[in-house]
Amino acid sequence: MLQNRRDNLTVAFDDLPVLLSEALSARGYEALTPVQAAVVEAEAIGRDLIVSAQTGSGKTVAFGLAMATELLGPQGTALSAGAPLALIIAPTRELALQVSREFIWLYGRTGARIATCVGGMDASKERRALSQGAQIVVGTPGRLRDHLERGALDLSALKVAVLDEADEMLDMGFRDDLEGILDATPDGRRTLLFSATMPQPIVSLAKRYQHNALRVSTVGDNRGHGDISYQAVTVAPNDIENAVVNLLRFHEAETAMLFCATRDNVRHLHASLIERGFDVVALSGEHSQSERNHALQALRDRRARVCVATDVASRGIDLPSLSLVIHVELPRDAESLQHRSGRTGRAGKKGTAVLLVPYPRRRRVESMLRGAKINAEWISPPTPEAIRRADHERLLETLLQPVEIDEEDKALAQRLLSERSPEEIAAMLVRAHRARMPQPEELIDASSAPQRLDGPRPGFEDTIWFRMDIGRSQNADPRWILPLLCRRGHITRSEIGAIRIAANETLFEVTRASASRFDDAVKRTAGEDGDESGVTIEAIEGKPREEARQNRREGAQPARHDAKPYRPKLGTSERAGERSGPAAPRSGPRPDRSGAGKPFGKPGGRPASKPGARPFSKPTRPR
Repeated sequence: MLQNRRDNLTVAFDDLPVLLSEALSARGYEALTPVQAAVVEAEAIGRDLIVSAQTGSGKTVAFGLAMATELLGPQGTALSAGAPLALIIAPTRELALQVSREFIWLYGRTGARIATCVGGMDASKERRALSQGAQIVVGTPGRLRDHLERGALDLSALKVAVLDEADEMLDMGFRDDLEGILDATPDGRRTLLFSATMPQPIVSLAKRYQHNALRVSTVGDNRGHGDISYQAVTVAPNDIENAVVNLLRFHEAETAMLFCATRDNVRHLHASLIERGFDVVALSGEHSQSERNHALQALRDRRARVCVATDVASRGIDLPSLSLVIHVELPRDAESLQHRSGRTGRAGKKGTAVLLVPYPRRRRVESMLRGAKINAEWISPPTPEAIRRADHERLLETLLQPVEIDEEDKALAQRLLSERSPEEIAAMLVRAHRARMPQPEELIDASSAPQRLDGPRPGFEDTIWFRMDIGRSQNADPRWILPLLCRRGHITRSEIGAIRIAANETLFEVTRASASRFDDAVKRTAGEDGDESGVTIEAIEGKPREEARQNRREGAQPARHDAKPYRPKLGTSERAGERSGPAAPRSGPRPDRSGAGKPFGKPGGRPASKPGARPFSKPTRPR
């Protein structure tokens, strides 16, 4: 295979077929993108191609131009045929529909007929379109193979086959379908493989179905998309949802996409954002094709500005106004990171991709970014104060824009001026604009929870010390201890002083004025549902250092309370009274409690633990 890399090349398209050139001009094209220019060069004409190009680089138009020699006659119009001449296979319905829309304007002047075959659509209508002699067929692997096996799809005259996002189709388990379709095509057809990455399964597929393929790559050495600004935002695991709210409010993007790992988390975040007042839609595997179409149309016509989606559901979505991508849950690898982020920064426009990184996952994310050769800016989430400053600037810009005023508007303005001063009217206008904006969230500031403090902070000269029966061995961390204390004790962060974490216990101070109320609250919440309710919290006499000195003088071991140890909740088939010895050791891999799988921090959830550390629980003692 030959290598043909053109990272920055753009060329005119005067040498293209006239009707395609006219279609590009009408669409606003002034020059071809690098991948489009590479596939129409003389050495690429008529050959099998393996093309690596980034998302948003114009791949669809590229393979549309590459197959022109097989589809168009001497006059530049589409060849007549009783069976399809070109087949494009895409991994998802959205991507297949997007390809069809692109081909409609690109090949519309040539008279080529296009049939789209995707799951979730009326199969009888698709069979009718195939029987009427479509030169170009676009579809998903499962539906295409179904039509092939039923005899509705005839590939005997096929001249060119395109596999769009081939790596993704193999990841989704479509290898058997792809091989079944390609095995039904003539040996002399061209095969164009478009894949952002080249894993071994793609190489094997190319060897089997391609001959003397030309390798075209426009990815470049820096794999991160040049038009995307990457940011990594560190947050407490329980604060991820609040951080999403503040990021949306800070950027106020025309369109934003939020990525979650599961459809359950899509459903939860979607409902939470609606409750807060955002115009948001959701895309996941549980939505029907009709629901997905309505959601995408709402984004295109600005009735919605935020889309919460899973990875697969977002494949093939092309929203020109999309300028912000938020990875609410971390992608599984560098390739997923780039596929997700590539929804923005398309066609020369700038975009921002934000990764929400729970504190314990920072090392993993740093490694992923190095592997992807992406330089991300590590920042804290936007504060309510920063959001309000940005709101002020946006509001001034909006209100000072010139507008056309008709006579009715002037009459209403005169009436307002007769009853209110200009300052009052302006203040009411600002208030009306601000009322439509969801409120920012207060986030946990880890810097306000010191683990050790030698001198008293202002306002903490008179405090009561408390003890918790968890410590470093249970992955105790002030970033989740602080919200735990606030929830259990019904107090605020400003009432909690120093936090000292030992191996198996944690000591902290509460202002004396709040101590009694705090103590009553933790006793009441001790019996409530939720794993955190099993953490024992009790007041201690004196101060920790004085207590330690007294113990040493008396030759005693460090004081330990006799409180009930923290235990995980028992299942329905296991009761506390039935256990007579130490708990059996855990078998199998330990679960990931870093917060990446359950990012939305529901009250009562377990604190996050560091990767590789043992779960948040104390060992069961023999009875």
